[in-house]
Formats: sequence, structure tokens, C-alpha cells
Amino acid sequence: MADLGVKLLRTRWFVRAPIWAFRARLGFLFGGRLLLLEHTGRASGKARYVALETVDRPGTDTVIIASGFGETSQWYQNLLADPRCRVSIGTRYRAPAVARPLERQETAVVLADYRIRHPKAYRKLSGIIEQATGRGIDTVPMVELSIRS
Repeated sequence: MADLGVKLLRTRWFVRAPIWAFRARLGFLFGGRLLLLEHTGRASGKARYVALETVDRPGTDTVIIASGFGETSQWYQNLLADPRCRVSIGTRYRAPAVARPLERQETAVVLADYRIRHPKAYRKLSGIIEQATGRGIDTVPMVELSIRS
């Protein structure tokens, strides 16, 4: 099963398909489980888009996302360079937000909570991340998005 998950996550059309739904303002169909992150390319300065699964929603204006492919993910590097971004989630569309990388201890707390709330998803995700990156799920960097109203 992890093999299929890794293959899908490396298939461009598959991971980009939700972007079109968000652009059509159909993000509510994902029920807050997915979001569209609009960030600025650190070299190009152009708007970049990525659909990501939420890990946690500690508040109505706070979302936590994980960089499953680690620190080398382009969106993660772009947010480190410029934390200002836009988020489409649920019925919200292109809401301004600010990104903050979580400290290792904060990430551990989020993962422990996720493991309790979603044990099956945690096991599957853990296997996919380990197979795709050769690293454990506990090394995945996480980012908190503070959405501005």
C-alpha cells in the first residue's frame, strides 16, 4: 500500500488535481481536510500553488501542515524565505496568512495527537513517508499557518 501512496505522491497530475477545484471555489468539497497554499517562489518571485492535507486545526484561524518530503520541499523552502502566503480552505478563498515553522518539540506534540486521533492514517502515512524519504515521520517539518480575517 505504501508503494502506491509514494507513486501517487510523485505523480504530478494527481497531486495538482485539487488545485483546480480550489480555483473554482469548490474547496468546501474537501471539508477542511485539504487546503490550497499560495506562496511566493523564492527565486522567481511568482505565485506558486500546492494542495496539502491538514494535520491539525487547533483554531478556526490556525492550520498545521506537514512537509512530507522534508526540508527540501519547494513550498517549505519558499515559506521559510517569505512567510506571507494565502490559504484557501473550506469556504475561505485566498485568505491572507503567515507561516511559522514549528519547533521540534511542537511537532512531536502534534504528531502524538495525530497518532491518537487517526491511528490508521498515521500508520499509512508513516510508511509512505519512510519509503519516500528514507526518514521517519518524526523528522517531518511542520508549519503553522495563521489565517488573517
